Order: sequence, then C-alpha cells, then structure tokens
Amino acid sequence: MGLELYLDLLSQPCRAIYIFARTNNIPFEFKRVELFKDSVLGKRTTAGSGAEQPRGGPSDSEGAGKVSLLKKVPALKDGDFTLAECTAILLYLSRKYNTPDHWYPSDIQKRAQVDEYLSWHHANIRANAPKTMWIKVLIPLFTGQPLPPEKLQEVMEGLSASLKQFEERFLQDKAFIIGSEISLADLVAVVELMQPVGVGCDIFEDRPRLLEWRRRVEDAVGKELFFQAHEMILNIKELSNVQIDPQLKEQLAPVLMKMLK
Repeated sequence: MGLELYLDLLSQPCRAIYIFARTNNIPFEFKRVELFKDSVLGKRTTAGSGAEQPRGGPSDSEGAGKVSLLKKVPALKDGDFTLAECTAILLYLSRKYNTPDHWYPSDIQKRAQVDEYLSWHHANIRANAPKTMWIKVLIPLFTGQPLPPEKLQEVMEGLSASLKQFEERFLQDKAFIIGSEISLADLVAVVELMQPVGVGCDIFEDRPRLLEWRRRVEDAVGKELFFQAHEMILNIKELSNVQIDPQLKEQLAPVLMKMLK
C-alpha cells in the first residue's frame, strides 16, 4: 500500500502538506475530505477527481476518521503507519523522502529557526487569521446574521500585531524566514495568511515587504500549484449559497460563536 494523504484544501494545514508533497514529487494518493460537506453543510455538488484536480472526486471523510484517532485532517496513512498533525506530517515526509535540505535544514541553527517559527505561529498568526473566515462567511451562514463590524476589527487588529512581529522578527530583510531559500516555516505561514485573503481581507495590501515575500514563496513552489491549492479558499464565498438544515443551524451556531470568544 502506498502513501495516502487525507486532506481538505479549505484547511490551511492541509494545503501546506498538499503543496509540499506536490512540489517535491512525493507520490501519494489524494484522499479528498470535505469537512463542511460531510460533517456540517450536507450535500454539495462536485466534479472531477484525483490529485491533479483537488476539488473533485468522492469525499473520503469516513476513511479519514478511521486513519486519524483525532478525527480530523490532515491525516497520513503509510502502509500500517498513521499520523496526524500538520507539522508532524511535514517532518515525516521531509525525512522519509529526503527532500532538499532547505525545507528543514540539517544545519542545527537554521533548523532551530524553523522550529522557532513553527512554535510561534500557532499562538500568533494561526490564532487570528482563520477567524476572518468564521466572521465573514461561516458564522453568518449558520446564524443568518452578520457579526458586528467591531468583531472583525478586533480580529484584524490582533492579526496586524502578529504580522508586524512576523515582518520584524522573522522576515526582516531576508528573502525567506531563514535566509535565501524557502523552508517549511514559509510554507506554513503563507497558507495561513491566504485565509483572510479568501474572504476579502487583503492583509498584503500596504505591506510591500510581506507581499514580496509571498510572491517569492509562490515562485518557489510554482504559481500554478500555489493557486490550484488555494482555489477553494479563494472561492469560499460560494458557501453562502448553500442551504443549511435548520436543525444544524440550531446546533452549531452557538458552538461557532464560542470559538470567537
């Protein structure tokens, strides 16, 4: 049995793994999971299949649940071995397939810099960037009402503070986070920052240093692959046309609201 990756490309960590595997020509079977279709939104029309067309094919959420004890994506199955969590999967792939050193350098200090960013990321960029999608798309979808503008403003202020630290502490005047070549740190960062972009919060506007960094990351992995992986998030507003079962709304609206407190 070959390598299987259970991914939903609306998810930032899933996109990081998908881009990394494709960029490094790692052979894998793309097990497409639609979390919103299978656990939240109900039926949705899809077309196409396979790794070359990430939006298509039948969803494999049941398979993902069997692979990951945590019942979430991303999930990896390599023969009898299973693994969850984005960073763990990225490191496993980089080691097993001996990917170019710049992704996770053998130099102990450069590797420590990647580790430092990945540790900082979760409590900063990841703590704020995904909330833009919940505020602008998902919570209105379930509650039928937009959130007060000040809620988005609060999240954007927190994100702006994190972006300032990102530029000053991690990016500085370098091409990439650890120097002249892309690393796992850049990939994890950029997919997270595309989440606000997808819902109309262009955090790259008026931040030329950040924008140039993003363009370098796109070039490093290939623009076609980059935008293919982000096709779903860049069309996230299509979800506003989905009809939600009233019972699901009643059950999930309070849960979603608590996520932003």
